[in-house]
Amino acid sequence: MVDMMELTQFIDKPVCFIGKLEKIHPTRKMFILSDEEGKYGTIELMEPLDEEISGIMDVVGKVTAKATIVCTSYVQFKEDNHPFDLGLYNEAVKITHEFLQFYPLGIVQHD
Repeated sequence: MVDMMELTQFIDKPVCFIGKLEKIHPTRKMFILSDEEGKYGTIELMEPLDEEISGIMDVVGKVTAKATIVCTSYVQFKEDNHPFDLGLYNEAVKITHEFLQFYPLGIVQHD
């Protein structure tokens, strides 16, 4: 879980980012998401979108040297009955990063 301000710390590493869809590039191979603080990030796709997307998106991918995310998977949040609180999510991300001893990031191996 990262926010846009932290992307440069995760170059060549996998990340999960949740944000609001702002714009889809005409080629349909990129889209722009914003976080709660209004920061924008570019999501690159390996194949053009073959469906309509909107709203809150959960993207998993790898961060490039340009601080974009090359998407390996994404999920649209359906907000019909329960709107997603991006502000609350952002606070949760900050807490997990503040207390890494309780919320380790990455894969942990146990012997």
